[in-house]
Amino acid sequence: MMLTALGLMSGTSLDGVDVALIETDGKQVKAFGPSGYRAYSPAERNLLRQALSEAVHLPQRDARPGILAEAERAVTRAHAEAVAAFFAQNRLKPEDVDIVGFHGQTVLHRPERRLTVQIGDAPALAKAIHIPVMHDFRAADVEAGGQGAPFVPVYHRALANSLDREGPIVVVNIGGVSNITYIDGNDTLIACDTGPGNALLDDFMYRTMNQAFDAEGKFAALGKADEAWIARALELPFFALPPPKSLDRNDFAALRLGDVAPADGAATLTAFTATAITRIIPLLPRRPRNWIVCGGGARNLTMLRMLRERVGSATVEAAETLGWASDAIEAQAFGFLAARGLKGLPLSYPTTTGVPMPMTGGVIARP
Repeated sequence: MMLTALGLMSGTSLDGVDVALIETDGKQVKAFGPSGYRAYSPAERNLLRQALSEAVHLPQRDARPGILAEAERAVTRAHAEAVAAFFAQNRLKPEDVDIVGFHGQTVLHRPERRLTVQIGDAPALAKAIHIPVMHDFRAADVEAGGQGAPFVPVYHRALANSLDREGPIVVVNIGGVSNITYIDGNDTLIACDTGPGNALLDDFMYRTMNQAFDAEGKFAALGKADEAWIARALELPFFALPPPKSLDRNDFAALRLGDVAPADGAATLTAFTATAITRIIPLLPRRPRNWIVCGGGARNLTMLRMLRERVGSATVEAAETLGWASDAIEAQAFGFLAARGLKGLPLSYPTTTGVPMPMTGGVIARP
């Protein structure tokens, strides 16, 4: 049975809430609906940055001490406002939607401690928007010994299998963290985080230029990358690990560029992200023939150029050129995952998160 599913995603880039509507049975996508976006205000973004710092000390998943309780209320309110604005803009009513997939805001991801924390009050959101809300997608996977990320690969596979492209295909999502999905027909699905995404660059732009991000990579295009610094950073043990593997947004926060010109710093961090993505190539079964880039990084033209320079003869395409709504893919994915969760279908696999067996997940909160 086809469901109308609304996906809500707030990524580790801390930029805002993505909203997307799809029609799906959890196996394929019948139709793409509209998408929307509600930016976090500077005050909300600052609050979430504080919450990230505080979350490092969390002893358990449900604890919300101090600033985290305030941040959770802000996240819930922002998502409710995002849905209300989306409904008004598209003349939708709650009864038009069967299920909402609510990811929440990740503030801590420590799978080695079997701990992953996404803030956001799903029961309060369900009451505010008058629609059943599926949430807590990652917890079951982590509790079973999986990495708890990435979770979008099953959706990437549904999209990629509809393309006329020679495989293997890799879908790269460049959000706060970068992750890949390797697709080679229906049988081979491999996924993992590859390293930093936009988080290091965004934080650098915020510190040095008081800007939220490097728009279109224009700033990095003016600079010169420090290849020696990149080589040292790539010596971190994470990059040699085979998939599946996952990261927390702050895993590379200790890396510091030192005293560099802002444009050179932006160029270095952009090149670091691109190079880290391609370090996964020798760890895959076959060399990818096509790379499809989505997420915020797909709008960074310097990032795309640097990726093309590093993948040899393979093709690198922004998701938009294929008719995919790059900014909406993760939100669409959580609508898709909500439909899968409702039907008890797997959300993660041994080859995507390292979980011992295919796992479903998600918890329903009803209005």
